[in-house]
Amino acid sequence: MRYKLLGNTGVRVSELALGTANFGTQWGHGATFEESLRILEAYEEAGGNFLDTADVYQFGQFEEYLGKALEGRRDRFLLASKYTYGAQPTPGRLSTGNSRLAMIASVEASLKRMNTERIDLLWVHNPDGLTPTEEIVRGLDDLSRAGKIIYAGLSNFSAWRLARAATLAELTRALPIAAAQFEYSLVHREPEADVLEACQALNIAPVTWSPLGGGVLTGKYRKGETGRAQALGGKVFQAENSEKRTATVDAVLDIASELHVTPDQVAIAWVLTRGTIPLIGPRNLEQCRNNLGATALSLSPDQLAALEAASGKGGDEKPATAAGLNLTGTSLPQRPVA
Repeated sequence: MRYKLLGNTGVRVSELALGTANFGTQWGHGATFEESLRILEAYEEAGGNFLDTADVYQFGQFEEYLGKALEGRRDRFLLASKYTYGAQPTPGRLSTGNSRLAMIASVEASLKRMNTERIDLLWVHNPDGLTPTEEIVRGLDDLSRAGKIIYAGLSNFSAWRLARAATLAELTRALPIAAAQFEYSLVHREPEADVLEACQALNIAPVTWSPLGGGVLTGKYRKGETGRAQALGGKVFQAENSEKRTATVDAVLDIASELHVTPDQVAIAWVLTRGTIPLIGPRNLEQCRNNLGATALSLSPDQLAALEAASGKGGDEKPATAAGLNLTGTSLPQRPVA
């Protein structure tokens, strides 16, 4: 596992982050605590040190899992969590959105569930369209000064929102925006139009979710598997619904066959070439080990050209959705660290 600097900070994180939305069973789809622990241990053994969760994931269940799983090894990981949606199945108005009130309440609850004194990276999970950016920046800075969080990031924010928040933080000498999280894969390349460039210009780390397009790039749905196509209400999923997407899946499968590797490794390896930190989200140990194998895979110029020819730039894709909201991307390339 190689390491990168997290944007405008000096902290070194692994080139793959471990996403945990599949850890837990409260959503009716996910991994048990025992399987989650096996995945975490395989990830750590491979050199991974960047864990990403959220209060809403499995309605807070995995944050509780982490509190148990990280006993005695908390400082081996950069622990990231998110707020916006709340941890309850039917949260109230005061506990959702991006207000300072919701932010502080969410962080306090997450700290208790995870049995830790700090969140290393707090993400604003999604823009709510209501809270002023000034309030978000001030709230993040207050939590940093209180020692509750170390770094701040914005998830699923558009390029202009990201740039505004980063600029306000800089001008007011508040906690900088260190990272941006967004959807990015061979079947969802929209962030290349603006967010990637914004992140690069602002020295903000890109952490990208769904590198497999919800599983479509593995070709498993062609075999009758359901996975994300049905789980989570069919959200966070990119369907194979165009000629371009079919050509892209074909190209991934052909290269995987040529290299004698799994298709997920090809798809993740491509995202790694784009300078981002992909979030892998395995639901079992086999998927985790396959995903981790992408770090040892080197795609040739011809293979990269084939993937480019198939997937193109821009086009007919639409962002996936989560929690019933439309999500738009944000992100950038990063500096490698030995």
